[in-house]
Amino acid sequence: MEHNMEQNALEPTVETVQERISIDSPEVFIGLFGIQEENLPLFRDELEVDIQTRSGEIVISGAPEKVELARLTLDRLTDILNRGEQIDRTRIRYAIELAAEGNADRIGEIMRDVIAITYRGRQVKCKTLGQKQYVEAIRNNTCTFSVGPAGTGKTYLAIAMAVVAMKNKEIEKIILTRPAVEAGEKLGFLPGDLAQKVDPYLRPLYDALHDMLGVDAYQRLVERGAIEVAPLAYMRGRTLNDAFIILDEAQNTTSEQMKMFLTRMGMGSKMVITGDVTQIDLPMGKKSGLVEALEVLKNVEDIGIVRLTHRDVVRHELVQAIVKAYEKHAQKAQERAQRGFYPPRS
Repeated sequence: MEHNMEQNALEPTVETVQERISIDSPEVFIGLFGIQEENLPLFRDELEVDIQTRSGEIVISGAPEKVELARLTLDRLTDILNRGEQIDRTRIRYAIELAAEGNADRIGEIMRDVIAITYRGRQVKCKTLGQKQYVEAIRNNTCTFSVGPAGTGKTYLAIAMAVVAMKNKEIEKIILTRPAVEAGEKLGFLPGDLAQKVDPYLRPLYDALHDMLGVDAYQRLVERGAIEVAPLAYMRGRTLNDAFIILDEAQNTTSEQMKMFLTRMGMGSKMVITGDVTQIDLPMGKKSGLVEALEVLKNVEDIGIVRLTHRDVVRHELVQAIVKAYEKHAQKAQERAQRGFYPPRS
């Protein structure tokens, strides 16, 4: 018993400090913590501090460096809410990650710039620094590659930029294309003619265009030939001038298809190529044209390459967790392969 008491006396005591933050606006308070304070456990767990809320006041307790990190994060999120923006649990986690990396000052950049306005009047903004880098790459390069997991806004932001370019009369035509790869389903077994069979592969592009323009305006632009949505095979043999051209799901192009697409670019045009190299549906043995292009073109001037990660996922927070888990699993598998370990065949 005496030994335990002596040991406890020798153990260093962990310093604990307390910080108080006043929040005058009930709207900002709810924006931070939620109507039922459902975000409070998230802040506590991610920041590793104790947070108590008392009638418009936030009391943070914990280790000095953790309390300072929490204060910085809450201050920056409060600034975003005071601008009239909304934040969700995904944005909260992202802000905490930035602050932990020493980038707390960059939290305020999230959702600051308006990229476009949908036909319903909703503002389209970058929600992560990765998305901001992506948009800037499109602005500053003739050809931009965007690689990342589902939910990072690769396609939607590209279409938003294309619509803005058309409204500003920087281009005359928007062309959106995807490779019609059979991802486990045979086209021949689907009902309808070729156009009807291919249509499901292009549906995400239609949805994004409808959101940006409205169905009626979209139909008028299609009838005028100002918007074209077509399978990649339809691009062969063409030269595309004064156009904003988007190749979506580019991981499913072959090397030949990618080279064919890239050489369609004409004068006054801009290209954006998007894809997720972890979701390749090509037949076994076929190399992805996107993977090859990223290597071949990495040092070519006027070509931007942006790599988005799970941190840039802007869908439900569970999507971000799923993507992160798969990335971690793939990394472990790669490490095992490098050590010369291969799982036994089943």
